[in-house]
Amino acid sequence: MSGHGRHGGRGQHGDRGGHGDRGDHGDHRGHRDHGNRGGHIGHSGHGEADGGPHSVPGAPSQDGPDAPGYGHAVLKSLLGAWALAACSPEETAAVEAHLTDCAPCADEAVRLRDAVGLLHAEDSLDLDPGLRSQVLEGCLDRRPARIPVPHWAAPYEAETARLDALLRDMADEEWRAPVRLRWFDGEGETEREATVAQLLGHLYAVDGAVAAALGLPDPLAGPGRPRSSPERNAGPVDLVHGPVARTEAYWALDTAAHHSAEARTPWREQSRAVVRHVSYAQSDATGGAAGGARPGAAGSRRRTGPSGGARGGGAVGEAGNGAGAGDRSALPVGYGEFTLPLHDALLDRAFECWKHAEDIADAVDYPYGPPVAAHLNLLVDLAARRLPDALAGRRRAGLAGPPGALAPAGAPGRTLRLEVEGEGGGDWYVPLDSPAARPSPDHQVAHVALDTLEFCQLAAGHVPPLEAAVGEDGDREAIREVLYAVASLSRL
Repeated sequence: MSGHGRHGGRGQHGDRGGHGDRGDHGDHRGHRDHGNRGGHIGHSGHGEADGGPHSVPGAPSQDGPDAPGYGHAVLKSLLGAWALAACSPEETAAVEAHLTDCAPCADEAVRLRDAVGLLHAEDSLDLDPGLRSQVLEGCLDRRPARIPVPHWAAPYEAETARLDALLRDMADEEWRAPVRLRWFDGEGETEREATVAQLLGHLYAVDGAVAAALGLPDPLAGPGRPRSSPERNAGPVDLVHGPVARTEAYWALDTAAHHSAEARTPWREQSRAVVRHVSYAQSDATGGAAGGARPGAAGSRRRTGPSGGARGGGAVGEAGNGAGAGDRSALPVGYGEFTLPLHDALLDRAFECWKHAEDIADAVDYPYGPPVAAHLNLLVDLAARRLPDALAGRRRAGLAGPPGALAPAGAPGRTLRLEVEGEGGGDWYVPLDSPAARPSPDHQVAHVALDTLEFCQLAAGHVPPLEAAVGEDGDREAIREVLYAVASLSRL
């Protein structure tokens, strides 16, 4: 980032509270030492030439048992630096030894330490990532939006806005910075390198699958380019290419946007058009409702019971997305090899936008935080609900062992309890043998617990399955298969 922007501000704060203070004390200390040597004649701070009395043997000296070269005046002058933790180790030891014998200095030290507590801690110049959601929530509590963003589209709207804010201040050369992309291809880790501009082009191309499903322009549409069905209400969108192929096709186009800040404009316009379109469409279909509870209205933890409210393969209503008659959230969006309903497709795009924004931030050495808890919960819930299908897909590909027992559709079967801890987490019961089976705590054979962000790192393919920091109990083979299934959700 440019020095005048984010990095420059942080550096200035560091200069004010850092070496400048210590350097000043170092300069004055040498000056004070010279004066102090003359003041030791009478030990009480007054020399005979001033008419002061000599110290009485055995009486406590004003200077106390101070370290050599540090008199009372010098140590008193260091109290401010000591309160700010800006003294050298030698100075700190001398001041603290002096405070045990000098009551006035000890009182002054307490006052200075209390004053330091009133100072603002040195902090990032960037706003809290959750501030935007807090402000919007406060505004919507006072006056509900006429055209609300559906709660299942809110994470996509928020993550694209956060990434856009990061891109806005980037210098020209940072758009060409190399970005390390990592994912899990089903058997092991895979890596690829792209520039920041190319990565944004990847998001633009894959988001285009959602845009096409909504009847918006497809980035790959045009003479000689693969495109998806442009019909707004034509049912399932039959994409010619999946995410990887769409990305390769877009990168193959020789445009300046692949190497410069020009990549931002089409991606930004498309993401805004998607949010605007689904908001109006959902409002028309539901009579102005937001399609379920607004983000932040529910708790940060999603608890699911034997009914399998968050189990994979469940209907939209079971997943808590508020689908109803005329609801557009179930509109199918095709990704080549698989299809997701619109509400899940936008959560999928929000998750990928967040993780790739982190990739970009790492490439330009800039801090980037996770989504707010309410949005994070929806993203974790999507990954948890997709696990049964991911397990079945790995078995079809010969990457996982056969199911332990085949349960009839709707019947309870072997179940793993997935506990995701921290903000945005919750409990999910995952059917192990068939996506159609009903998970049940009574049939639980294994329990896995891991942190929310660790789970998301695993789902993004940034952590090898067997190296994830997890707590586990029960069937170790079932646990292993589920961890690999979580990692297999990742892709370019």
